[in-house]
Amino acid sequence: MYENKTEDLPVKTVLACVDTGEFDAEVSINELEELAATANAEVVGSVIQKRPAYDPATCMGAGRLEELKEQLDALEAELVIFDHELTGIQVRNIEKILDVRVIDRTTLILDIFAQRARTREGKLQVELAQQKYRLPRLTGMGTSLSRLGGGIGTRGPGETKLETDKRHIRKRINYLEAELDELKKHRDFSRSRRKKDGVLCAAIVGYTNVGKSTLLNALTDAGVLAENKLFATLDITSRSIGLPDGRSVMLIDTVGLIRRLPHNLVEAFRSTLEEAAAADIILNVQDMSSPEAKEHAEVTEKLLKELGCEGIPQIYVMNKADAASFTDTVFEDDTTVMISAKEKTGFDRLLECIMKNLPETARRMKLMIPYDRTAFIGRIRQDGKVFSEEYTENGTLIDALVDIKLVKEAEKYTC
Repeated sequence: MYENKTEDLPVKTVLACVDTGEFDAEVSINELEELAATANAEVVGSVIQKRPAYDPATCMGAGRLEELKEQLDALEAELVIFDHELTGIQVRNIEKILDVRVIDRTTLILDIFAQRARTREGKLQVELAQQKYRLPRLTGMGTSLSRLGGGIGTRGPGETKLETDKRHIRKRINYLEAELDELKKHRDFSRSRRKKDGVLCAAIVGYTNVGKSTLLNALTDAGVLAENKLFATLDITSRSIGLPDGRSVMLIDTVGLIRRLPHNLVEAFRSTLEEAAAADIILNVQDMSSPEAKEHAEVTEKLLKELGCEGIPQIYVMNKADAASFTDTVFEDDTTVMISAKEKTGFDRLLECIMKNLPETARRMKLMIPYDRTAFIGRIRQDGKVFSEEYTENGTLIDALVDIKLVKEAEKYTC
């Protein structure tokens, strides 16, 4: 049985999928290949079997598994990744036939998340998802439980815990949930404080690898890792940016989405994803150059709906316009804008759209304040901002961002 002694060496891998018609198998297995590459696998082959239903014992038919075994031997492959969730019994049975290590799509995604998580919260969220996924699969998962981080699908914190009994793993789950609950309280407090302080927030959401981190970096010099890989970044980053009307907005990067995102992962990262539900506006980033752009947009819309984001203004940010061939068919309006985060084009229109769609919390105004009402300028400064002031014979001429509570009173001084 193969063990990956050196993590830097790509693992020769074959992908397997059973096409029952519930999803587009070709598209899904292509995405699985991208996921495998992200996890440092070298995909040397793939197999798709059409069946009316999954085999309860081996997922794929026994005859096709024997053919797969011959393919593995010929290609000297060391790992098989199934494009489905497998039970512990199925993993054990398939490994017996193939005599190589077997993991499923969910285990692969969890492995990538384990590689990418950097913050304490991110690591806790990943481990919680791993433990919850593996708990019901303890029975039957033979070789998968014997490794202590020796390759794709076995990375991440808490691996040795998988060799303990279910009671011990449940105890670990309870601990992780308690720790994340404390972090969630802190995050909720930060959100409420931002609301109280009048900080406007824009959540950047979208399918994985559409350019969310590249956009954040280009707008704010955030320095977030941006690679052409799925799930390049997991941890939340927030940066402030100024709008043309003088207001500031906090841009919050969120974890990328993917079709058939494992349920445990959605639950574990719910507090992170809820940044979108608490935002004043959502920047729904889409990759115009991808042939799967429409399907990716549907995945994003579905999850936003599940998170209760209806009613929050959305701007559709059509990214990678420089690499798209059908930009002339996209109609730009106040909620749709074409950009290239890489080339830093379209940003002026994007900021204008954000400004127009945010709730009006302040208004930029030019005012002539009489000298006997100078105290009003102090009130404007308290919750707003004075950009310039000039003393004239008629009073103080100011260019200011006026809090919405003072706009009506300020209107009599407009000039």
